[in-house]
Amino acid sequence: MNHKETRWKQRYNNFIKAYRQLEEATSRFAELSVLEKEGMIQRFEYTFELSWKTLKDFLESRGVQVQFPRDVIKEAFSAGIIHDGEVWIDMLDNRNLMTHTYQEEIFREMVNNVQSKYFPAITRLIDYLEKEL
Repeated sequence: MNHKETRWKQRYNNFIKAYRQLEEATSRFAELSVLEKEGMIQRFEYTFELSWKTLKDFLESRGVQVQFPRDVIKEAFSAGIIHDGEVWIDMLDNRNLMTHTYQEEIFREMVNNVQSKYFPAITRLIDYLEKEL
C-alpha cells in the first residue's frame, strides 16, 4: 500500500469518528435545546472539515491533485464520488458563514440544513468511501 493510500484511510478513521458524533446529534434533533443545537453546528463544522480533507486525500491517492475545498468538491463531483455537488458547495459556504457571523435567522437555517441536507450528503460520502476501503 502506498503512502497516499494509507494517508486517506488514516484521515477517514478520524472522519468517521467525527461523523458518529454528528450522527448522534442529528438522531436526537427533535429533543435538542438551543445550546445543544449550537453543539451540533460545531460537530458539523469539524465533520465537514474532515470530509473535504478525506476527499482530498482520497483523490490524491487516485492521482488527482487538488488543494482547496471548492476544487476538491468539484473534482469529487466530476469523478462521481459525490452526486450532490450543489449541496456540498452550500455546506462549504455556510460553514464559512457560521464561522464568521452569528445571526439567529442564519443559525436556524443552518441547523435545519444540517439535519435535512448536509448530514444525508455526508452519509452518502461515507457509504461511497466504505466501499473503497
